[in-house]
Amino acid sequence: MKTAVVILNWNGRKLLKEFLPSVVSHSQEAKIYVIDNASTDDSVLFLKKEFPQVHIIENQENYGFAEGYNHGLKHVKEKYWILLNSDVEVTPNWITSLIKTLESSPNIAAVQPKIKSYLEKNKFEYAGAAGGLLDKLAYPYCRGRIFDVIEEDQQQYDENCRIMWASGACFAVKKEIYENLGGFDEDYFAHQEEIDLCWRMHNFGFEIWYTFESEVFHLGGGTLNYNNPRKTYLNFRNSLYNIIKNTPKHTNFLILQRFMLDVLASLKFLFAFQIKNFFTVYKAYFSMILNFNKMKNKRKNTFSDVKYYNTKSIVWHRYFKRRKHESSIK
Repeated sequence: MKTAVVILNWNGRKLLKEFLPSVVSHSQEAKIYVIDNASTDDSVLFLKKEFPQVHIIENQENYGFAEGYNHGLKHVKEKYWILLNSDVEVTPNWITSLIKTLESSPNIAAVQPKIKSYLEKNKFEYAGAAGGLLDKLAYPYCRGRIFDVIEEDQQQYDENCRIMWASGACFAVKKEIYENLGGFDEDYFAHQEEIDLCWRMHNFGFEIWYTFESEVFHLGGGTLNYNNPRKTYLNFRNSLYNIIKNTPKHTNFLILQRFMLDVLASLKFLFAFQIKNFFTVYKAYFSMILNFNKMKNKRKNTFSDVKYYNTKSIVWHRYFKRRKHESSIK
């Protein structure tokens, strides 16, 4: 087989029991792997007993999302990898369009499906929706999701198109390109490592695509819920890392602009009585300062001539112009 579906697991027996049956049922053309990140529950025993057709790769410790995948993927030899969260339900023929898109051009490095909510199946899901985009300050948003506003799927994004980043919840990638670019940055631990990877692909002239012809349903928050301070910290810090590593110029000025807006974000947490999240924003900046030179040294000299952002400020559009849909942003 030329395709591998690869799921990273950590103490996810409950999620595997609920979601893995759909993957097994609808992935006959692929080899299925579960990379176990040194789970302390009975995930591995459960897999061996209930899903003997699934290939298990056991990491020696919990390396987090980025390093956990990098370790496990060393043992996966298929040409195309579909990295899939353990809390995703797939549908019939979900693999076909992903691989067809990858094979349509040597310049296409990765592709994501339409990602909808497992709990509200008429809506897109926060982590990916109909494809990821960035604004100039590296704030991520999606076709179908801008910050906390999530659209219903009314076929408004039913066209295959180029995007800026593919969701870590589910995306297909060419093994050769992933390895040549060094895979996920292990200093991220988790969150936004897929944006960094896609941005590096972009800077080296590769393309990332979205296909509506493949559809999956994501539970979301399976490991950390969306308001968890740890998740907040990683998202803010790693987004700053993305700027340092991947913007072609004016990096320091962009970080200064980001800081002014992130202060407003921290106040929003404060007024919502999310005190831990309020302090977490500044903790992320402190960590960024400590690691600035380390991240800067990871910069490559190759930057794409094509701009990385679709709008200068998604914050301006969402909170000042009150625009809630990506289609209304120019």
